[in-house]
Amino acid sequence: MSRRAPPRATTTRCRPPHPVAPPLLGLGLATAARCGPELTSPDGIEAQTCVLTQGEETWARTYYRNVTGGALDALLSLMGPDDRTVQMRCAVGAGDEPGTCETPRERSRGGPDAYTAVAEFAGEAGSGPLLLRSGSNSTAPSGS
Repeated sequence: MSRRAPPRATTTRCRPPHPVAPPLLGLGLATAARCGPELTSPDGIEAQTCVLTQGEETWARTYYRNVTGGALDALLSLMGPDDRTVQMRCAVGAGDEPGTCETPRERSRGGPDAYTAVAEFAGEAGSGPLLLRSGSNSTAPSGS
């Protein structure tokens, strides 16, 4: 019976074939978010609106909860450099389950600070009064 010699350890230096990828969080590219405050209307709409950037793409997202008892419409606008605006109209169902609405992603044309997002919530089909406006760059009221 012959004995085999244990394998020898070898060290090889390897270079990645491609440039190093952007930083990863979880399963994909890192996403930067710039969000305004969480707001609640007296009528029962809760919302927070954000500008999101991932790699070379930017888009807007609003997180909401509708406890008014009725269906609503949301108009989400992403305003960026060169007077460019992207809008998305979303149906907001009755009920108190959290939901989201987002604009299509677009190629970034500047840093995240060059973009602003605004979500407006009103009665279904745009009828009725404006119930809540939520922005990505809103600031909390200062105390007196």
